[in-house]
Amino acid sequence: MVRRAAKTRHRLREAAGLRVRYREAGVPSATAVVLLHGAPSSSYSFREVLPVLGQDAYVVAPDLPGFGLSESPPVADYDYTYERLSLVIEALLEGLGIERYILFVTDYSTPVGYFMATRHPERVLGLVVQNGNAHEAGLGPAWDSARRYWAEPTAQNRDALPDWLTFEGTKETYLAGLPEDVAELHAAESWHLDWARLARPGGTDVYFEYFRDYGTHVARFDEISAYHATHQPPCMVLWGRHDPAFDIAEVLAYHRELDRFQAHIFDGGHFLLETHAAEVAGLLVTFTRDVFDDAVRSS
Repeated sequence: MVRRAAKTRHRLREAAGLRVRYREAGVPSATAVVLLHGAPSSSYSFREVLPVLGQDAYVVAPDLPGFGLSESPPVADYDYTYERLSLVIEALLEGLGIERYILFVTDYSTPVGYFMATRHPERVLGLVVQNGNAHEAGLGPAWDSARRYWAEPTAQNRDALPDWLTFEGTKETYLAGLPEDVAELHAAESWHLDWARLARPGGTDVYFEYFRDYGTHVARFDEISAYHATHQPPCMVLWGRHDPAFDIAEVLAYHRELDRFQAHIFDGGHFLLETHAAEVAGLLVTFTRDVFDDAVRSS
């Protein structure tokens, strides 16, 4: 018998003073899977995953403020930090009646997820990390100019940063490092949609604020390792091996710290779901069933 895909619903809700757009699938429940996208994308990244995973679980994928169709106040009027963003997402989940969840994080949503996890570890049933960094092992030489800027945010050090706040830079976020046969699997709509959002007045300013605050995330690596050691959440790492931003050594860093761990490495890049959504969706279904079953047995 062929299972029918769940319908994806597109909704808007106020959370912590901001209007947040989100996608959801499945039957609303106090237990859910929360999908947090990277930068400069949006919940659009999960368009192929939601209908599949929604057959087994309640799934919520918000547009992080500053990206997608969620409200994006000007930088002068809003403090764009990952900690504050994590409070917005928590407020959204509380408004939806979600009490416990599996967190899917990637790229710039990794700091968001770890603020949530370290603040309320009892709420996090499991972690799925897709090309998301939480250890020094994942930060190679490409991050040297960023480290200099975080340590000393001068105009000179900012000028030395790569020029990624452009249409070409947005495109390269998707395609950099990919062999031709993988690059041609990417639909151009993704980076065109991202750039259309970033090109709005103040859009790249918000993006840069998140980059600036990423230094705070790096400074929390020891705290994150302590969270792993103490709480040992079940963890699945999904990795596109051609990612030029985060080194594949990051996968082993997770493996060293977590007992209930699995890793899946793909012939993909930074935006793995653009090329391997079907494979990832299948793995998410199995991981979610196992984690939720364990939660029921231990309750």
